[in-house]
Amino acid sequence: MGDIQLSYPRGVTFEQVWAALQETDRQIKESQRETDRLIKDSQQETDRQIKETQRETDRLIKETDRQMKETDRQIKETQRETDRLIKETDRQMKETDRQIKETQRETDRQIKDLNKRFGEYSNRLGEIAEYMVAPNLREKFRELGLIFPKANRNSDVSDYDNDIFMEIDVMLENGEKAMLVEIKTKLISDHVNAHLERLEKMRKYANLHGDKRAFLGSVAGVVIPDNIKKLALDNGLFVIEPSGETFKITPPIGKPKEW
Repeated sequence: MGDIQLSYPRGVTFEQVWAALQETDRQIKESQRETDRLIKDSQQETDRQIKETQRETDRLIKETDRQMKETDRQIKETQRETDRLIKETDRQMKETDRQIKETQRETDRQIKDLNKRFGEYSNRLGEIAEYMVAPNLREKFRELGLIFPKANRNSDVSDYDNDIFMEIDVMLENGEKAMLVEIKTKLISDHVNAHLERLEKMRKYANLHGDKRAFLGSVAGVVIPDNIKKLALDNGLFVIEPSGETFKITPPIGKPKEW
């Protein structure tokens, strides 16, 4: 094998080439050091950022854990308060229900007592009305041309054989006619209708016992609304009502009804 012959550009010496190679090597080494420095700095910055991120992550995790614990505490506290309020509300509702029932019982008792008192008062007024009206009825009817020598208070009929029962506040009588008078504190339609039925029963009772007299009807009241007065008059009844210190009798329009 022959020797290798290096050729150099014309005009360039070996020393110049060697110097250029050394400069190139120096630059490469300098560049490598700079690259290493940059890589090291970059790695350090990356490590710093990773550590900083890790610290922030740890801080956030701890803060989140603290907040979760605080939230859990608040939830438990809220639940305890809610349970307390529910129990208190339930207690108050039971107490309210008890009070309502107690009030209702007391109200019912007072209503019953009031009804009893009112019933007694109404009965008493009815008795007073009877005592005021009954003694003067014959004189008042005499003014209307109806003469009744006989007057009976609180008559009653109890015919068990024919199932006919009735009570009559005042009954005025003569040989041909009898007047049945119903007296109330406040006259209402039910009283008028009941008296019409009473007159029907009296007619039936009289027929069964050979009583041929005609029966007339009257209703009296301390208070008589206009529509009730009209109802009575339209059904052929006399209406007896207060007038000043005494009372007056209004006959039905036309001929009074006879049963």
